[in-house]
Amino acid sequence: MKTFPAAEAFRGGDGLIRVVGHRGARGVLPENTMLGFEYAMSTGAHLLEFDVVMTADSVPVITHNHRLHAPTYRDENGCFLTSEPKVADLTFEQIQTYEIGRIDGTSAYGRRFPDQSQIDGLRVPRLSDLMSRVVQPQYQAAHLMLEIKSDPDFAFDAGYRSKLVAEVIAVVREAGLDQRTLLHSFDWNLLAECQRQAPDIPASFLTQLPDNADEVGEDSAKSISPDFSGIETQIPDLVAKAGGALWCPYLDDVTSQGVSRAHELGLVVAVWTVNEPEDIDRMIDLCVDAIVSDYPGRVQRRLSDHGFQWVSP
Repeated sequence: MKTFPAAEAFRGGDGLIRVVGHRGARGVLPENTMLGFEYAMSTGAHLLEFDVVMTADSVPVITHNHRLHAPTYRDENGCFLTSEPKVADLTFEQIQTYEIGRIDGTSAYGRRFPDQSQIDGLRVPRLSDLMSRVVQPQYQAAHLMLEIKSDPDFAFDAGYRSKLVAEVIAVVREAGLDQRTLLHSFDWNLLAECQRQAPDIPASFLTQLPDNADEVGEDSAKSISPDFSGIETQIPDLVAKAGGALWCPYLDDVTSQGVSRAHELGLVVAVWTVNEPEDIDRMIDLCVDAIVSDYPGRVQRRLSDHGFQWVSP
């Protein structure tokens, strides 16, 4: 199996489990913001997971949903949105009129993150903005788990999907970060396109079994993900067969057998999204390679208490 430097940065070992800051550090700072990313990296969580969508003028921007997210986007009057226009229908300049530094605590989504700071003046970053920061010397240990969001509306538009992948890869290569980036998705067909265009950049395969509930306030990936019903135990083999370097399963789907099989196949196992102490402890017991969390500091604390490190010596 071919090895990639970017994938190896997520691999654990004896006494070593990596920490991945999910959307920066969503539990404590506004998600998918430069402030959140810089905070995570400054605490030693050098591995970042984030989401990329393309605007109407073909700018890859860092945001999770395909539509502007009402509980986290505010208009020019400082009001949370009551409708959600699509990112693909807006130019980057238009998206910059919205602020993303607060969360609506009255919403079901907002109630999930009661400790998230409220900060004015934050805007949606371009992928290139994060890349230009990561190349700075103080962040040389940083590696990126770049999730390309697959829009169901474009599921059968090969031209659009090819352009999306090409635009993302172009930004990564221009920054010289192709050896520090994973291309990451629930859409295995989109990952195949990534591999066609950039065989030197490792692919990371996200999975979630269909019987698990979608997370509140977030786009579901089930319509663009393979259906694993009846073949749950075969997922690591399917990831390896598809050329994956990393398998990223949902925390409720992980078993010791799955982790063992993935490791036999040479796959890195990074589990999402692990926030509660008892779940973090379970991941430690399972010897996963990396833990993706909205609370990277919480994961560091649990690892430290168990005698684990999260960075290589």
